[in-house]
Amino acid sequence: MRMRRMMMMPPARFSIPLRAWRHWCVLTGVQSFRGRQCGGARPQCSSAGLNGDMRSMEEILRRTVIPLPSYETRDKSPPPPDSSSLEFMYFYRKLDREEKLTFLDKLSREFGVDHRGVSELAVKLLDTQLRDSATVLQAEDRLRYILTPRYRHLLGHISRVEGGVKFLVDLRADLLDITSSKLTDSPHMRELNSTLKSLLSEWFSVGLLRLERITWQSPCELLQKISQYEAVHPVRNWTDIKRRVGPYRRCYAFTHASMPGEPLVVLHVALTQDISDNIQCIVREFATLDAIEEVQKINTAIFYSISSTQAGLQGVELGNYLIKRVVRELQSEFPHMAQFSSLSPIPGFASWLQGFLGQYRKEGRAAELLTEQEWRVVEEVTGATPGAAALETLRTLLGSGEWLRSERLLCVLEPVLMRLCAWYLYGEKRRGYALNPVANFHLQNGAVLWRLNWLADTSQRGIANSCGIMVNYRYFLQETSTNSATYLQNKVITASEQVLSLVSQFQKNSKL
Repeated sequence: MRMRRMMMMPPARFSIPLRAWRHWCVLTGVQSFRGRQCGGARPQCSSAGLNGDMRSMEEILRRTVIPLPSYETRDKSPPPPDSSSLEFMYFYRKLDREEKLTFLDKLSREFGVDHRGVSELAVKLLDTQLRDSATVLQAEDRLRYILTPRYRHLLGHISRVEGGVKFLVDLRADLLDITSSKLTDSPHMRELNSTLKSLLSEWFSVGLLRLERITWQSPCELLQKISQYEAVHPVRNWTDIKRRVGPYRRCYAFTHASMPGEPLVVLHVALTQDISDNIQCIVREFATLDAIEEVQKINTAIFYSISSTQAGLQGVELGNYLIKRVVRELQSEFPHMAQFSSLSPIPGFASWLQGFLGQYRKEGRAAELLTEQEWRVVEEVTGATPGAAALETLRTLLGSGEWLRSERLLCVLEPVLMRLCAWYLYGEKRRGYALNPVANFHLQNGAVLWRLNWLADTSQRGIANSCGIMVNYRYFLQETSTNSATYLQNKVITASEQVLSLVSQFQKNSKL
């Protein structure tokens, strides 16, 4: 009988202390020391099991989220042991998506701000308004202190253990996923997200980031991550990544000491003579794979891909600073370099266009989108009857990509799609700012909406996303600060004559 009892227990229990035993329980899913039998079959989900899960969550939170020290002892209280943070991390990583929602909701709701204490100190602050400045300032400081959520200290302690910062970045990614999927609309969860974002913004401030140039001599693991994280123009193979870090190309990434070997945001640059109008010549050209760079041929830097690798750092400004740092690096390497521009995709244009054409069809305004001559060619090529039927046929062709098979359609649709795309980038807004996220990013940085490029990306992805159109956002370095302020403060987009002309044509046709 004694031997049988011993076999039912985890062997580790005989040789490790109680704290480690607790960690073992967390890692193996034991809900409480009196609950589930180790080594037995997993019980079916029941109200008792759910209650056990909740008790386990409550126990973990009680042990790991320490009470807020009093104001008088705030600088004298010893920090909790690292094992407390590790226990929290181990427990959280074992949860599934639904359990994480429950756990984070409980953390944010029950271990946040002491609202009663805030109310009491707010009343005291009002009572001190007629007293001396020192008394008022101390009352304000006390109120500021008690407004700190209890879990903020836990987050701070987690950031100090090995792997803690990466854990918190991933935890915020979970928060963003939960809130964006409408699983909860809890104000407490929004406050937890806001607190974590604020902490991450401090920890990942530009002064703490390291700019690293990625080359073919960089560690293999880093090159592999650069390939995996590439979100704009997927890397196909090792030859492809070798090309992107080789001659006439530059690849830079921001890294952080707390996340070694993990690129945070990656920028790919092509070094050219002039501003590129086609992405295929950049990502699919291998003629210079082993070439020697001729400095006199390099006059322009084309930012053709920028990818944020960590979902949990959404809203933490990194890309803007990366471009500025890279510009300085390139100016140092090529003092004669005169032009800086992006060659950017236009994600969302094709889907917006489908909705836009559908709305015009519904309102019976098909004739306003194209000129009479343009409609005549469309009707001749497709055999569609004039009016709504022709518009629906055009909408179907654009959605399927079949329009690319006809030279006449290609020719007639170029001015149509170019002016529609110009309007999408320049005229379609969300809260006064550009609807397109890539446009909004570059315009906030102070770039000019400079040139639309027809059939600049003829890949399947490029056609599906933006009918093959790409755009240059050009950085005139002496004007970026002014352009950025104009956009952010006055919501005015600085655009070139080409773009403004296309917008004017669209407005004239559409009677806007």
